[in-house]
Amino acid sequence: MSQPPAPHLDPAAIDFMLDDCATWAIVGLSNDPSRTAYRIAELLQQHGKRIVPVHPKAETVHGEQGYATLAEIPFPVDVVDVFRRSEAAGQFADEAVKIGAKGVWFQLGVVDDAAFTRTTAAGLKMVMDTCPAIQYRNRGQ
Repeated sequence: MSQPPAPHLDPAAIDFMLDDCATWAIVGLSNDPSRTAYRIAELLQQHGKRIVPVHPKAETVHGEQGYATLAEIPFPVDVVDVFRRSEAAGQFADEAVKIGAKGVWFQLGVVDDAAFTRTTAAGLKMVMDTCPAIQYRNRGQ
């Protein structure tokens, strides 16, 4: 008998974000094509998502205006996708709650159980330690 998925890899949360959420703020996204965030942002655009770069430099990336912080984004954000080390990621989950996001996605290797507890208790969907590219590939997309 197979194990149920870990709470932070809930298929319903993954499906909700990939299928029902259109605007993704990507924390750590810059104009550096060698960075994983750059490639994942491009993939999300190919799947019809609007990406919003969030980086201290507030660069325009893939044709989308960047912002230095989540709080500066002047329109609703559905998902906050975090490309930061685990020890720095939790603050962005908390900021996602403050800006009214619907979901938080911590990338592969990024895990913060306390942030997961806080974020889901606030009513947001959250996944950790996975990547949209992996999840799309698992779906054959």
